[in-house]
Amino acid sequence: MEEPIRYGMVGGGQGAFIGAVHRLAARMDGEFALVAGALSSDPERAKASAAELGLDPARSYGSFADMAKAEAQRPDGIEAVVIVTPNHMHYPAARAFMEAGIHVICDKPLTATLSDARKLAALVRKSGKLFVLTHNYSGYPMVRQARAMVAAGELGPIRLVHAEYAQDWLTEKVEDGGSKQAAWRTDPKQSGGGAIGDIGTHAYNLLRFVSGLALDSLSADLDSFVPGRRVDDNAHILLRFEGGAKGMIWASQVAPGNENALKLRIFGTKGGLEWGQENPNQLWHTPLSEPRRLLTRGGAATGAAAGRVTRVPAGHPEGYLEGFANIYAEAARAIRAARTPGGLPDGDVVFPTVADGVEGVAFVEACLRSSGKNAAWTRLP
Repeated sequence: MEEPIRYGMVGGGQGAFIGAVHRLAARMDGEFALVAGALSSDPERAKASAAELGLDPARSYGSFADMAKAEAQRPDGIEAVVIVTPNHMHYPAARAFMEAGIHVICDKPLTATLSDARKLAALVRKSGKLFVLTHNYSGYPMVRQARAMVAAGELGPIRLVHAEYAQDWLTEKVEDGGSKQAAWRTDPKQSGGGAIGDIGTHAYNLLRFVSGLALDSLSADLDSFVPGRRVDDNAHILLRFEGGAKGMIWASQVAPGNENALKLRIFGTKGGLEWGQENPNQLWHTPLSEPRRLLTRGGAATGAAAGRVTRVPAGHPEGYLEGFANIYAEAARAIRAARTPGGLPDGDVVFPTVADGVEGVAFVEACLRSSGKNAAWTRLP
């Protein structure tokens, strides 16, 4: 096996949730090794976080700008950076590393504003470096199976799509109770949006990834049900797609009894598919006028697209961490291939890109504009 790809991390220090998830996922296949970090904007927390992770103190940096400059000059410098900061810091951090000639792996959404998203996309095109956006649900085997079935025409032309992502953790105003996660996610300056930006973008990306449909326009009704909350905590969105298909998205963080209930339903002229993230190893397929049938991860009815990202035998659960790890495995293939002229042929790796990220931020902005105009039908900007 080749030497692991050296990577650094921006954000993800003590008290952070998603940084640990990324580190576990990056480590799962032995493809990456964490060697540097700017793990917090607080210098003491950054230093303590680096010590906990066993990083060389000389490669624990006080800022991402210092890290990008120093690592680009080292013969053993990082080849990729992972950005797991609050959303408003994605753009400046990614810009610094792109300009330093370092590949970027970034948590979603791409940025907090559409202006920043577009500037970042232009920079990625200019740099020629890889940009991987970690919409991890696109890495689930049965999501890949559903996508392959739709692309193969097994459902016929798509008529209806429905995605929902329901949680209950913001049912009360926990952002005032010391929750670091709740505090920045409900701050519009840091997050760029509430439920629609946090989990609605996941639902939208999943819908687009599997169906392949292109959005024409949307009608969004956003609410902040919790008094005093500065961002939306519930969203109902109607969708019109090019070609005539229709859809809906429901994203809520104030739905008691729901933890991470991401679900997708797709219906065409020949049948339908249903998948739920909390039971991710099962995909229900209903051919028109035939009994409903269950497809399982690793089972006899799954194909090459699911098999590519299947890790363990059928019947053993795979899910959240493995979904992230599959994105990292695809990124590793792309990074290694990019070392030689020509790189990988189109389609040889599958992961969300900066273009997907720009569309996700445009989706959030369109929802906000639509809701501000009494749910008026609105096209993506």
